[in-house]
Amino acid sequence: MAEYRNLLVAIDPNQDDQPALRRAVYLVQRLGGRIKAFLPIYDFSYEMTTLLAPDERMEMRKGVIEQRTEWIAQQCRYYLEAGVQIDIKVVWHSKPFEAIINEVISGQHDLLLKMAHQHDRLEAVIFTPTDWHLLRKCPCPVWMVKDQPWPENGRALVAVNLASEDPCHDPLNIKLVTETLALARQVNQTEVHLVGAYPVTPVNIAIELPDFDPGVYNDAIRGQHLIAMKSLRQKFGLDEQLTHVEKGLPEEVIPDLAEHLQAGIVVLGSLGRTGLSAAFIGNTVEHVIDHLKCDLLAIKPDDFVCPLSPDEEESAS
Repeated sequence: MAEYRNLLVAIDPNQDDQPALRRAVYLVQRLGGRIKAFLPIYDFSYEMTTLLAPDERMEMRKGVIEQRTEWIAQQCRYYLEAGVQIDIKVVWHSKPFEAIINEVISGQHDLLLKMAHQHDRLEAVIFTPTDWHLLRKCPCPVWMVKDQPWPENGRALVAVNLASEDPCHDPLNIKLVTETLALARQVNQTEVHLVGAYPVTPVNIAIELPDFDPGVYNDAIRGQHLIAMKSLRQKFGLDEQLTHVEKGLPEEVIPDLAEHLQAGIVVLGSLGRTGLSAAFIGNTVEHVIDHLKCDLLAIKPDDFVCPLSPDEEESAS
């Protein structure tokens, strides 16, 4: 399993409170390890300053980087004084998600933490385009931290795919449960629940086939999912009360159960589909997290290949 001891925190440049940094400190105080506070910055106006010579523009960049580095140091001051190891790095880069992923790869980080903003009125987590890129393309697990206090006795809810059509889901399910249980034991003995969703009867089938019995179909589908869930929980010695098989779409079932259980975090597998496959097949993780009100940990399968090539890297100088 991942050690989660070399953490990269993507700093939010727009506010002084840094929930992702706070969560990272919480982890290293229990697991050990170190943190890198990382901020990519870019101001297009500096690139358009044609009246300045290139070396003068470079000095302006350097000044901005130094100012931001000092600002992050102030955010980290209390933790540094408490003995937490935190490195600070600020780079000039026009695409934040590329800079972050490049840093994950070059620094061999095993966990990325980033703040997810909370919508005050709806209480739903709001994800930015940078967040989506990271969830799809970052090779290490991505922990999206909600800017709200961790709920009292908050549980961990692992969303598993119990359908057997795609063979990649079985090892990913094992990985999700293994890593969540290990993290729960190491951090605070968090109670871990598993949830799987199964589809309802397609309305058009029930209409077009007069002899079709929706009740029999639903029972058969539910039975298959219950058997798959039983097999999965028995591998880890989990009590049946900690597993849930619910009828409905994952984007409805998972957020509803997370709220009912007062989960502090939902753990999801992300296949990282991009391009046409994402458009036609859809990314379940993206549909689900639109409705979440808690932290999210997205984990890729072992055979995931980051779609960013070295040619896409941009100079940070």
